[in-house]
Amino acid sequence: MNSTPLQAATPAAGQSRLRGVSDKEPTAQARPLASRRFALEIRQQMAWPRQALILAVSLAIGMCISAAILVAAGVPANELLNEFVLQTLFDKQSLQAVLFQAAPMILVGIAASLAFRARFWNLGLEGQMIWGAIGATAISFFDLGPPALRLPLMLAMAIAFGLLWALAPALLKLRLGVNEIISSLMLNYIAGNFLLHLVYGAWKDPKDSFPYSPQFRAFERLPEWFGNVSTAAIGLALCVALLAWWFVGVSRAGLYLRFVDANARMADAVGVPVRRMILSAVLLSGALSGIAGFVVVAGQEGRLTQAFHSGYGFSGILIAFLARNNPLAATVVAVLVAALFVAGRNLQVFYQIPFSMVQLIQAIVVICVASSDFFIRHRIRNVR
Repeated sequence: MNSTPLQAATPAAGQSRLRGVSDKEPTAQARPLASRRFALEIRQQMAWPRQALILAVSLAIGMCISAAILVAAGVPANELLNEFVLQTLFDKQSLQAVLFQAAPMILVGIAASLAFRARFWNLGLEGQMIWGAIGATAISFFDLGPPALRLPLMLAMAIAFGLLWALAPALLKLRLGVNEIISSLMLNYIAGNFLLHLVYGAWKDPKDSFPYSPQFRAFERLPEWFGNVSTAAIGLALCVALLAWWFVGVSRAGLYLRFVDANARMADAVGVPVRRMILSAVLLSGALSGIAGFVVVAGQEGRLTQAFHSGYGFSGILIAFLARNNPLAATVVAVLVAALFVAGRNLQVFYQIPFSMVQLIQAIVVICVASSDFFIRHRIRNVR
């Protein structure tokens, strides 16, 4: 029996409707992950608790990777907590060593933070430390001033010498447009070679002919508060940290620096004295580095030595980066970095771990924290 036109058309119409349903593209929720499209967007802002959570997770990942490397190098897994926390922070002698090491690190970390806030990449921290130490040692070597004022004079000379050494790359940048990364880094070599010229030459200790200056006298050393010289060093560093926090967070100059950090061209267009703020930040950075040099030679070493500055420049940049150029955060980070160094020395003694392993751990932590900055500043959005 022949079908009517209506009957013949009905299945075709039904099949067409079925095909329409089956050919419909899946929604974004049902679409397979491999076929989805994503876009990278810049976040306008993120709440501090979420930023702290991302940083904590990144730091935990870095520490887990570091722990795995140490275990592979022969450190027992059950001793890691004991070496890095209990023996380092709860042992009296180790804690004093941490504070002793943290004082100059706080100073160079804040010095780097101030310069970085002005978008001036000061890599000459070690050179400014060297000149600060040279200025302080010159007061002792030439016996300038009465004994009661000897230590303040050494501090003032360290500030002046560090500030003046930072002036050179600042002027090269502002007047001639010379890249401050290159100029400040190259000046480190000049300062280092001049230091060697002094300790191997005119300022060599005549008593034993080793390459260091004569021993500082008692009134030229940092005082021993509560029976330990580290107390005076950390006290000075904390005072500087508070002043830096006031300068950055409360003063008008700190507000101007935030404008310069955000957009220097826009800040200049609205009347902010950009060049003056950059110069001021760089000079303060050099002065604080000079104080760090003074703290090392007048506290830790007791004389000018040929390698007292080694490692502090990189540590200062690391501390400023991890603290996001915040002076108070730089203080906390500097103590943690100092604890890492002290724990690393303990590992060298008891487990024969090379110091390069400690530097590797430091690099891993930096990479993980740097990676966290990507997730703080960006987000991935699903594009339908």
